[in-house]
Amino acid sequence: MSFPFDYAISLIWLAWLIYWWVSSCGTKAAARVDSWGTLLVYRVPLVIGVLLMLAVAPGRWWPWLLQPFLPVEAALAWIGMVLLLLGLAFACWARVVLGRNWSATVQLKQDHELVTAGPYHWVRHPIYTGVLLGLLGTALVRDQWRCLLALAIIAAAFWYKLRHEEAWMREQFGTAYVDYMRRTKALIPGVL
Repeated sequence: MSFPFDYAISLIWLAWLIYWWVSSCGTKAAARVDSWGTLLVYRVPLVIGVLLMLAVAPGRWWPWLLQPFLPVEAALAWIGMVLLLLGLAFACWARVVLGRNWSATVQLKQDHELVTAGPYHWVRHPIYTGVLLGLLGTALVRDQWRCLLALAIIAAAFWYKLRHEEAWMREQFGTAYVDYMRRTKALIPGVL
């Protein structure tokens, strides 16, 4: 990976994080929040995955993590940048559509609404889909085994979190959510 790509990836993720933080203001008050134990089950792997993806020199103990997993081709870096931008744009669109119902942890909000429009029409968890697509793009640009490992860790954490969220959503919305689950895949339209 060349310097301009690395710099661009950092700026894109930083801009996305700033947007995510600013847009977290003004959400509805929580009616039910997750326990600390359950929160740690998915937050610790997320932090580990992010640190592994973004660390400058994680190969100190395991040098194979810094080895490329693909043949070196500039086209792959450009494809990765496109996936990163598309993924984060998709996540932002989902965040806008979700509106004040959004939370960083598993929560039910006061007057929580079941959102099935916009990107929620195609997948039940478009924010996770978008972030994972962005991370896949980052992994393609960075082209190191550590990035694929980080992607797998973060995907597993998201899968745990979404299953936990869905249990709460089924409790809250009953058959309306079960019907939504039947017609809409969790992360990849028509597949998963």
